[in-house]
Amino acid sequence: LAAPEEFRVIPFLVYEAGKNGERDYRCITCGICAKVCPTQYIFITRKKDPETGKPIPSPEAFYIDTDKCMNCGFCAEFCPFDAIKMNHDFEVSTYERGSSRIYNKEKLGKPLDYYAKIRPINYDLEEEERKLKAAAKSA
Repeated sequence: LAAPEEFRVIPFLVYEAGKNGERDYRCITCGICAKVCPTQYIFITRKKDPETGKPIPSPEAFYIDTDKCMNCGFCAEFCPFDAIKMNHDFEVSTYERGSSRIYNKEKLGKPLDYYAKIRPINYDLEEEERKLKAAAKSA
């Protein structure tokens, strides 16, 4: 059976295909998701410019301990940049505990097309809102 659109399991990070096949994550490492997480098991580190040492609004590392995640969806709900969404993939059980269940940025990353496929109604509403905001900015 297909999962309902609002079904939620483990969060994932949304990225768009960038230049040279790189992943352009929407996350700017604001840390709101880590602050609202009831279990406090989201860990983020921000990239730094190697020349100046100034922070770059992009995650160097992003970890979620999936053993402790409550699947509440607060991280996705409070993200102001639509960078984190809730996945439908519920078959994630293993016989191991510990570090193998701490998902890193690469394991959490999913393309924007994946989000559009699992949540088509929400995706269309968000894209419409994004277009309206862009039109209001340009006006």
